[in-house]
Amino acid sequence: MEFLKAYPAVDIRCVLNDRVINLLEDHIDLALRIGELPDSSSLITTRIGSVRRVVCGSPAYFARRGVPENIDELAMHDCITFEGFPFPDFWMFPTSKANVSAAVHARLVVNTAEAAIDAAIAGLGVTRVLSYQVAAPVKAGLLNVVLQELEPAPSPVSLVYSGQRRLPLKLRAFLDFAAPQLKARLLRAAL
Repeated sequence: MEFLKAYPAVDIRCVLNDRVINLLEDHIDLALRIGELPDSSSLITTRIGSVRRVVCGSPAYFARRGVPENIDELAMHDCITFEGFPFPDFWMFPTSKANVSAAVHARLVVNTAEAAIDAAIAGLGVTRVLSYQVAAPVKAGLLNVVLQELEPAPSPVSLVYSGQRRLPLKLRAFLDFAAPQLKARLLRAAL
């Protein structure tokens, strides 16, 4: 929003989704991507930070049901999972040898992180989301992060744009404006 105020002559179309899109085919100037990116000679990336995948629940829920001490104990907890994931009844955790799947009881299945976070704050169970999504509720004491020692390595967050053509001035202005602010925001959101 601040960018639009600072650059009144620039118009923006913002597309929010959780899938990888083809920037050229979909006429997208810039994407924010979370995760490791494949090598590409046609895309330019600017890494702006990283996020973690965390398991969290409300203090009231943990007071009532106990805090899971290991991944096997997740099966005894009510979990809030996401619709559309290939295996909603399992959460994967890395170990030194291989990924280990933890069976979870999906008491509530939702299709957005916001809904999962709201349900967790309401004490309906534990959920697994990205660290930046719960930074404010964790800092406010509404959620507690658990099983931190079992978290996967942080995932990189990058701005991605096409290197196929000359960089439009509006895109350069946005990159110069947004990249430092996004970096700072991801640092502030680190749990």
